[in-house]
Amino acid sequence: MTPMLAPAPHGADWGGVFAQYLLLSMLSIGGAIGTAPEMHRYLVEQHHWLTNEQFSSMVAIAQAAPGPNLLFVAVLGWGIGGVTGMCVTMTGILLPSTTLTLLAARWGEARRSTRGVQAFVTGMAPLTVGLVLSAGFILGKPGYHDPWLLALMVVTVAVCVRTKISPLWLIAAGGVVGAFLD
Repeated sequence: MTPMLAPAPHGADWGGVFAQYLLLSMLSIGGAIGTAPEMHRYLVEQHHWLTNEQFSSMVAIAQAAPGPNLLFVAVLGWGIGGVTGMCVTMTGILLPSTTLTLLAARWGEARRSTRGVQAFVTGMAPLTVGLVLSAGFILGKPGYHDPWLLALMVVTVAVCVRTKISPLWLIAAGGVVGAFLD
């Protein structure tokens, strides 16, 4: 038995979803998680295909699973349209960025000692950090009513900025605290 392709969510055009993820692919500097706020705006606020809680849960589940960081895009696609949604979102997010990355890596490797390439690499670091922080802000929305969670988030960011402690220890500590709060 072959699986049926799901209709576009709420009558939307899958081409529009694909085009949105093609665009997001070109903005995913530092990884697709940096575009999570825009995905949230598109899927939750603009089209209402997912709720805040569904979006955050899907991203959290995908991030907790072993494998590439990009899995959350597949889970969001699955959430809006099953297999079809997963294929559309993953192809859209992977196609342009993979092609551009391959071409840029080859070009940059051949010119890695030039001033322009070194300046570009140095300049991308703050942009990447900003995108990841904005993703954390959006994903934390469902828990903003909890002052302990907010305090834990502030402490975690401060520790990451001020020390060289591995973020893995902070993730583990957050898991322990979360287990006691539930």
